[in-house]
Amino acid sequence: MPRTTHRVGAALLPLLLLVIAACSAGPSERPAVAYHDGEQQIVPAPQPPKPAPVPPLGSPGDDSLNWEDCTAQTRAELGGLPPDMTFSCSRLLSTLDAPDAPERGAARNALIRTGAGRVPLVVLGDIGGEPGTTFAARLATQLPPEMLQTFTIIGMDRRGTGESDPADCVPPAQRDAIVGFDPRATDRAALDRLLESVLKASQECLLNLDERLQAYDTWRTASDLEELRLELGVPKLHAIGRGEAARLLTTFAERFPGSVGRLVLDGAPDPTRDSIGQTESQAQSAEQTFDAFAADCLGRRCPLGPDPRKMVADLVERTRSTPLPAPGTTVSAGRVVQAIRLGLSDLATWPALANALSAADRGDGAGLAAISAPLVTVQGVNPPWLDGDMITSCNDTTVRVPPQRSGELALDWVNRFPLFGGAAAQRVAWCGSWPVPQQPLPAPRRMDLPPIPVISTANDPQMLGMGSEHMADQLPTGVLLRWQGAGHGAVGKSPCITESVSRFLVQGTVPTDGTACPG
Repeated sequence: MPRTTHRVGAALLPLLLLVIAACSAGPSERPAVAYHDGEQQIVPAPQPPKPAPVPPLGSPGDDSLNWEDCTAQTRAELGGLPPDMTFSCSRLLSTLDAPDAPERGAARNALIRTGAGRVPLVVLGDIGGEPGTTFAARLATQLPPEMLQTFTIIGMDRRGTGESDPADCVPPAQRDAIVGFDPRATDRAALDRLLESVLKASQECLLNLDERLQAYDTWRTASDLEELRLELGVPKLHAIGRGEAARLLTTFAERFPGSVGRLVLDGAPDPTRDSIGQTESQAQSAEQTFDAFAADCLGRRCPLGPDPRKMVADLVERTRSTPLPAPGTTVSAGRVVQAIRLGLSDLATWPALANALSAADRGDGAGLAAISAPLVTVQGVNPPWLDGDMITSCNDTTVRVPPQRSGELALDWVNRFPLFGGAAAQRVAWCGSWPVPQQPLPAPRRMDLPPIPVISTANDPQMLGMGSEHMADQLPTGVLLRWQGAGHGAVGKSPCITESVSRFLVQGTVPTDGTACPG
């Protein structure tokens, strides 16, 4: 074949590539052309909605709730409160809206308020932590004077928690079994015993709660917030959501965009990952936070010796077969891990956690039992945390993991996250026998919201910092603040973060995106 044929083909190749490139190019950025009465006209391309400005604080509103003084009860629950701080409590009635009875039934949410200001600021915490009223009262003691003089701080027990129609439905034996389960179990026979406990828990809760069971979720709690706004008589809802509660606020923003005021997300779940991925990231974050705890421990010459991680790993291994004695209970390996996870949530409690672990190493489980007690036992008027956490988290995800997959996750995560991976894999298995919700929670995507600061914490045992940064990226109006500290939540703990949040909430000053605060 003549060599010139190849030269012709080579000469035509650039032209061919140009044609192909032209045919496969993306959408043209040139404005569309229209014709009217034979004349060519330029049609401007549709513009995406612009972010809303920072909403004004607004007037105090016409509060229609019935508030009663509850200072004495709150002081008894929390202990050392400032002497001049007072609290009042109320109850919000909203529509239950169960899947089988849409727009019917009643939900009752416990409320608390404090502060000298008159503009409401709602404070929300994690579904698996202390009740929202307790969390709000505690956080109020850590807020700067300008916030307490501007706002009335309002806390709400979310559905199924605290005194809000509490979901106290898991039998005590199953509750102890789930929380205390072997965190290093990976074989199918052992995990089947966990699944049996979870199945009994779900059956009892379904019998006990009936149609209310599937109404305890974040989607419907967002409507409780809208009802709260209406009862407070304000045009916009201003709020802080810590950790998992950030997802409640983004759901509220998707459902009721016209009601969004000044929102702050203090740590947030990763919106780019499903429930399995989020749980995996929590295990990773808890491991990182434990490393920070161990380094702090060594720096303080705490009683855990030269290698805190090894000491704790040995403790977990021993308690797999021989639980520790404690007043009225025993502390198995699972409760050891859960106590550590809870104890890591606040830097101020790290010395107490180290002392409890040291005592456990000597055979005394009382300290670890006290730290983990809220998960499994009634605390005053508040039910165990496990029940509301399990129900809401399972109602919030459509993911259901079969037993075989649970074993694979446990084996993988125990190897990669030796202290917290097994407990995280077990959490994924919680929902296997629970009803599947009708639809997943909406992704945060609205572009017409006002700026929303999102705070990431470098060492947070419950929220991976990178996940919070993904939330800031995913939110079209997200503004990222980074805290290089440790613990769950930065507002009230980091002076730098707290000052930025205060300026935003009080003055409407939007923080600089990417602001970094030292630990």
